[in-house]
Amino acid sequence: MSGPEGTSLRPTSDKVRQAIFSILGTQITGGRFLDLYAGTGAVGIEALSRGASAVTFVESDPKVIQLLRNNLRACQLLDRARVHLGRAAAFLDEKVCWDSPYDVLFADPPYAALDELEVMIHSWRPGLLSEHATMIIEQDSRTELPKSIDHASLVRRYVYGDTALYLYGLSTAQSTTS
Repeated sequence: MSGPEGTSLRPTSDKVRQAIFSILGTQITGGRFLDLYAGTGAVGIEALSRGASAVTFVESDPKVIQLLRNNLRACQLLDRARVHLGRAAAFLDEKVCWDSPYDVLFADPPYAALDELEVMIHSWRPGLLSEHATMIIEQDSRTELPKSIDHASLVRRYVYGDTALYLYGLSTAQSTTS
């Protein structure tokens, strides 16, 4: 998979990507996946390779979108992918853009971009996610996200070096951290 030269992208590491799919387990198979702040598409492409029925990629950088499309083409996955050029907030506000309901929402907003984190905290919209959807937000491990966001609760926080994964769901189970 190709990555951009000279950009400020921070691709999800292989270790963290493997952890994401270990956490999600069989929820991926046959599910619809939303990849916000998609970058090169590595996480969404992995979801497709693990049996997701479709992935919607949302990325705001036109140069990176071209790279993402090239990666999808190289992996022969364009038929199950939808690529949306634009900011995550605009995508979430435009129901007509959704290919939903999504079973998994993955978001990797820029670290320390508080405005983008605020978008994610208020992203749980009626019709966007399925009844048993999961949301995973990747963030700097020094960042603390709330124990609940809109209609979802923090199920667990996973830490891998300087990266944290926040797993949210409609679960009534007690939230935990690690």
